[in-house]
Amino acid sequence: QVQLVESGGGLVQAGGSLRLSCAASGRTFSAYVMGWFRQAPGKERESVATIRWSRWSSGITSYADSVKGRFTISRDNAKNTVYLQMNSLKPEDTGVYYCAAGSDGSVYDYWGQGTQVTVSS
Repeated sequence: QVQLVESGGGLVQAGGSLRLSCAASGRTFSAYVMGWFRQAPGKERESVATIRWSRWSSGITSYADSVKGRFTISRDNAKNTVYLQMNSLKPEDTGVYYCAAGSDGSVYDYWGQGTQVTVSS
């Protein structure tokens, strides 16, 4: 079992930055693929960024095209935490952001409760 708790959301003006954190319980955190997803009002939930552990690097990452160059996902396995640094925020980044953990990245078995991000124009 893995429990995930997100924090760091809030209200920010366009062009600003926020850093989301996701604290995970469980001793096998490093084995999971971690992802950040978001859901805007009236829209389906979408993948924002994922990171999987690699012994040769800080992690193998992937991003949605809409956030490439602006968002950075990272993980600290010693702290059982994954982060999402969001820069140059746009109003279309508004939504509830969820942290998720999965064994292989195709299916995510564990989800956090979500944290609201609102970007004003």
